[in-house]
This record gives sequence, C-alpha cells and structure tokens, in this order.
Amino acid sequence: MTQDFIFCFEKERMLSHSGVNARGRDMFGLRCLPGECVLQSAVLVRKKLTAKEGGGWLSGTLFCTHFRVAFVPQDSPKPDDNADPVLLGDHDVALASIEKVVAVGPSRTKLVTASSSLKFTPEELVLYCRDLRVLCFLFDRLTPDTQAVEITYTIAKTYQPLKPGTVLSFQNAALGSVEMKQFLSNRRRDSHMNWFDSSSDWEQELERTGACGWRVSSVNDRFEMSTSLPKFNVVPQKVLDTELKKTFAHFNEGRIPRWCWRHPRGSDLLRMASFQNNIYHEKDDIRNLELILFGGQSLCVVVELGDEMPSPTDIQLAHTRLRALCLGDISTSVSVPDDKWLSTLESTHWLDYTRCCLRKATEVACLLSGGHLTVVLQEAEDRDMTCVVSSLVQVMCDPHCRTRVGFQGLVQKEWVMAGHRFLSRINYHRDSDKEEAPVFLLFLDCVWQLWVQYPCRFQLTGDFLLALHDSFHLPLFSSFLANCHRERCKRSQNLSQSYTPVNGWRDLVPRGSFPDPSDPPLPPVWDWALQYSSQRREHFTQPVPPPTLPQPLLNGNLNTNPEAHRLSDSAPGSVFLLSRGSFSCSTNLLPWRSGGGSGVYRKSHRRGGSSSENLPGLERLLKAWALTELPQGHTTTTAGLQGPLDPYEPLLPLLLGPCVGVWRDCYLRGALHAQAFSHPISLSTQHPVEQLAWEVQQLRDKLALASSPTKTVPAKTQEPRRADSNLNQNTNNSTFLFPASRPPGPVASRTTPPISNLQPRVPPARSRPGHRDSSKHTFLFGHPSSSESRPDQRYLPTPNNNAKLPKSNGPSLGS
Repeated sequence: MTQDFIFCFEKERMLSHSGVNARGRDMFGLRCLPGECVLQSAVLVRKKLTAKEGGGWLSGTLFCTHFRVAFVPQDSPKPDDNADPVLLGDHDVALASIEKVVAVGPSRTKLVTASSSLKFTPEELVLYCRDLRVLCFLFDRLTPDTQAVEITYTIAKTYQPLKPGTVLSFQNAALGSVEMKQFLSNRRRDSHMNWFDSSSDWEQELERTGACGWRVSSVNDRFEMSTSLPKFNVVPQKVLDTELKKTFAHFNEGRIPRWCWRHPRGSDLLRMASFQNNIYHEKDDIRNLELILFGGQSLCVVVELGDEMPSPTDIQLAHTRLRALCLGDISTSVSVPDDKWLSTLESTHWLDYTRCCLRKATEVACLLSGGHLTVVLQEAEDRDMTCVVSSLVQVMCDPHCRTRVGFQGLVQKEWVMAGHRFLSRINYHRDSDKEEAPVFLLFLDCVWQLWVQYPCRFQLTGDFLLALHDSFHLPLFSSFLANCHRERCKRSQNLSQSYTPVNGWRDLVPRGSFPDPSDPPLPPVWDWALQYSSQRREHFTQPVPPPTLPQPLLNGNLNTNPEAHRLSDSAPGSVFLLSRGSFSCSTNLLPWRSGGGSGVYRKSHRRGGSSSENLPGLERLLKAWALTELPQGHTTTTAGLQGPLDPYEPLLPLLLGPCVGVWRDCYLRGALHAQAFSHPISLSTQHPVEQLAWEVQQLRDKLALASSPTKTVPAKTQEPRRADSNLNQNTNNSTFLFPASRPPGPVASRTTPPISNLQPRVPPARSRPGHRDSSKHTFLFGHPSSSESRPDQRYLPTPNNNAKLPKSNGPSLGS
C-alpha cells in the first residue's frame, strides 16, 4: 500500500513538472497513453528527417516517458482526445527498441549510460535502435542547458531493457493501466485474415487450396502428444486419431508430418522433425507413418534442410556483423573504408544465407509444380528453417500469400502456430544468448528480395515488410512473446497442469479463473491500428490487378506440365532425398527401410523399391524448370516485373550476385549518420565518388556544348566540383554518393541542376523556411573553418543553414 502511494505521488509530481493535464495531453500537444508519465521534456529541438520523410530538419518538442521517446512537431495538428490510442507516433521510438544513447558536443562524443556523467552540454542526441534506425536530435541555441542534459540522462537511465523483469515493466508502462486493459479487451481481431487457431480455420484453408483426402485432427487439443505443436493439425483422412497417437513418439518433440499447403496441380507440402531412430517400429506404425508421408500420393520427396541451410548460430553471427557494418557508431573510431565496404558486406554471409534460402525454396516450388507427389521438409527440430522454406514456397506459388491479409495468415500458420521459438530467438529477457537468432528477419529479407524482383505481383509493399520488421523488436505482442501455441494459451487462460498415469499431463482450467491481473493483455502484431496511424497504414498495400486463377485441382489427376508426366514412371511408394540439388535413394532415409531384417521392411521395400533408374525423371524436372524459367528473368527485361503468365507458376528469383541486394530501406536507413563521422577524408585526397561526380558533370557540360553550338558554355576544367556539404547534409538526397553542389555566391538559385537529379525517384533537397543561418556546428554535423575557401579542401564540413546557433556572439555566415 505504501509503494502504491509513493508511485502515485511520483506520478503526480512528474505530470505537474512536465505540464501534462488531467486529460492526458500536455501543453505542447503530446497525447499520452492512459497511465503514461512524462519524465522529461526539451523544447526547441530539431529532428533529422530521413530521405523517405523528405529530408531536412523538423522543429518540435522532445519528450521522454517511461515507455517511449516522443517527438511532437511544432506544426502538428491538435490531437483528438476521443480517438483510439496509438502506441507510437510517426516520430516516436519505444525505449525497449533503443540500443545506444550518444551525446554529441562541440568537439567530442560520449556514449551515455545509466552511470555516465556528462562534462559538457550535449548539442546533439543520437539514438541507435535495435531495428537499425538512427534518430538524431539537435538542440537549439535557445534550448535550456538543463533540459538538454536532463533529457539525455533520463533516456539513458530509462531505456535499459537488459535486466531481468524489465520487459514486464515495459509492458505495464504501455498496456498495464486499467483504461488500456479495458480498451484491449474490447478490441476485435481482423475478421478478414485466417488465424489458424480453430478447426474451422484449418478447414477453410483446406477448402481454399482444394485439398481433398485430408482432415483436421484435434488429437493434440490439450498438448499431450506434442507441447510445441498447435491444437489442430491436418493429417490424411485414412489415419484415425487412435492410430495417429502412436506416431508422435517416432519424431523429435512429437512433431509428426503435417500438411501445410497444396499446389493447384495436386502436390502437397508437408513438414516434420527428424525420426527417432531408437524407437521400435511396429507393423501398424509403419503403415500409419507411410500413409502420413505419402498423403494419398505415389511419390514422396524428403528435403533435408539440416545440411545445406544455415544454423541459428550462423544466422545470429551474420546479422551481428551486418548490424555493425550498416549501422556504425559515432562513439567509436572503428570504421570500414569505403573501398572495402562491399567486401566486408560479403564477408558477413548474410546475403549468402538469403540466397541459400531462396535457392532451396525454388527447388521445392519447382517440385510441387510437377504434381503427383508430396514434398516433406525435414529438420531436426522442425522449428526454424522449415518455417522459412515452407513460407517462401507459398509466397512464390500462391498469389493469396502475396496479399497483406494472406501474408499475415501465412505467418500465423507457418510461424506462430507452428511453434517457432520467437521468445528464445528474439531473446527479449536475455535469458540465454545461445538461443538468439533472427531467423524471422532472414525470412523477411527473402520476401523483400522477391518483392523487389516482382513488385507488380505483390499487394503488400515494402513499407509493410519494414513495419513488421520493426514490430519484431518491440516486446508488446503475443505473436512474438511465446515459443509455441501452448505458452500463449497458458498466459491468456492461466492454465495449470496435473498428471495421471492414464491421461498423462493435462491442462486444468479452474472454473471462473482469469489471467493474472498484474500481467497486461498482449495484442497480436496484426493490430496495425494500435501501432501506426491511418496515413502510415495506407502505404502497406498497393493495388494489384486480380489474375485469372484456374480452378484448383481437387484430385490432382490433371497436369499441364509435360515434364511431370515422366514422374509417373516411378514405382508406387518411392521415396527420394533431395540434397544439394540432386536426388538420391538413401537407405537411412526411413528407419524402417534401413535393412533391419524384418519382414515388414522387405515387403515395403519390394512394394516401393527406390530404384536408381527412377532418378532421371526427377532430375529432368528440376532441369526443365531451370531451362524454361531462370533464363527468362535474365534475357527478358519484363520478366522480373511481371513474372510468369500462369499465376500459379512460382516466382523464381534471380540468385546471381548482383541480383540479391541489401535491404536499403531497412539496413541502411541509419547508416548515413555514421558514415559522415566514421569516414573522414584527408584534405589532400579527393574522394573517389566525388571524382566520379566531377567526371559526370564534365560530360554533362560537353553534351550541353555539343547540343547548343550557338551558345557558349563555360567548361569547368580548373578542378573537380567541391563538396561543400558533409554527408549528413546530403541525406536530403537519400544518397551520399553524389554530394550536392553549392552556388558560387550568395544567390540561392542554380544555373545547372544538381548531380542528385541523376536519381529520378529521390526527391531533391529542400530547405525549410524560417531557419536562420548559423555558424555553430557540432562534431557530427560539421565545424566552421577559416580556410573553407581553399580549393583543395573538398570534404571540409561547411555551415548548415539549419544548424544550431551559438549561445555566444560569433562570426556570422555572411562574414
């Protein structure tokens, strides 16, 4: 009771200090969430806008609450008190997403922590985020020193999310108030997407794909058979639940083969964990296992993902290296030279892993397009790379999965309900760094590669993928805060367990029980209205003309692919292993066919013998796809934009080196802030990119002279163009490759267009009205120099029109 009184007293004190009224809105226009407290604020602050936001600087007020760092522009409209609350504004960042706080002074930078002590007044504040964003704030000369220091200290002391229990405190800060709990309890789920948490949802998917011969089994409704599988799984109709229960013990963690998706040409996609080799296989068990594997088909191809795909440790190491390369850090002197940036990028192996996932998904998609077989994805635990490959295959082959609603249902089915260990892989609680691996982010990168090569075939946009990437780092959503469906049910229903020799472990739901009132309700990540404004959500989708889809084949008897008919030569019951792009008849593929000496094995082997003469049919299938589809993207310029004519033909990605690029809007959106500091150029050395820009300008002058023989165009042969602005000022053009030129005199007009016009899709730099010129420049955004006019100093930082004015009298820009 005493702690509650102290908390209320401190809350009222902070509210009165920051100017927040009883309606939850302060005098500067910040609309607080119910129960949100403003800890500190600073007025007359400018935020550096990214190129996508238009570039330049935006003036406003900076706030720090116990949930977020909020920036309110001075010209923002008045917030509506009756509107639904939004967790983060367009210029906000959650404290849990912040990784580093750096204070920048006139001649130094300092990494600020909870125990740091600043010996200078910060003039710039740089926030490095876990989602690869870099937010830069510039304090005006009229900003009180105490506010600049206090808000820097407050953010550094509040953002620390690495201590045990801080994630729950962070959740309570955003969602723990009575008003927010009531608001979230009344929220309705998106009725247009499939959540795959009921039997009817799975039956709807079976009907949508035209899959017959399969049924929805609820044998795992209490998670007795497998704790990591969902309650409902799709299995063949011929396998009864009593027989199905015996098969769980033959697989790791009880993750039996389950149906995922059916191709319209009749093939089925399954996924499973590895076999338990130490289990004795009864005759009936073998029959049920083969019925599940074949699913009514006569041919089965097992795709083993353990040998070729990267491990979670490899993915974590590659992502860490990629972050260090793309994000940079102005508080350290470690940097990568420009001429070694691409080689360093290749050494991270992130693009190699992206290419590997796309290549494996392409092979599986080509197999499924042949028809008359089941393709089974096998992994040791069936919780990482099977999620990646199965999802990519459906994105490639199913137009429904390329819509926003369909893609959300795909992630819900193949990741959330399938038991991907989100909580361990994200490692919010910092329990074990050995389990951390951003497997889901690798999948999003692969989808972005497909979206770049086939933009007209996707309804979802890059902004949607970027929003999902950023939400992945925010520990507020039930989709990412559990390792399986059972853990989500336990948190939402407060389940307890009891054990009996007959029934085993069972979850008990006490009558009238409710979740722990101390834990806030966690919304799903698909509640975009809770995260983003309506203006941001409008960019999540784009209009796509609906293709003329053929009717799905219910029995798979028809097939329009001539190469697939060669597969009919295979003997019924044949099982092949696809590994490294070739097929083999591994004797150890199925334990009961490994020569154990039983009569069942010999009978099964005689009935479904895997003869080597059956392999060329499968080999020809992959080669036929490689000859008919892949060169199409290389030779035809429109193939990468429009894709195949048949809507169910897979979107085969181009996997050559230059075709798999860096997700620029995600990984490089904060890199320019670090590039300006981390890559200084000596005064006597010309930057190679500047030399290239100068040569381009020379060619433009020659072309203008040749096209206008009657006019005299002065040739600029004295020296290359000067780069009078540093790299951060050039972020207005969204690229540091072509520095903007400066007019020779005080006249603001230009006689020739800038080099940045070579990038037609990037908006040109523009100055904001009302900003005065300044001679005060900080360590990150440049220093004034008395020798600025010397022609050989090409990369000296120059005064910024929007920079902070000095508090003491000094030379003006005009002098």
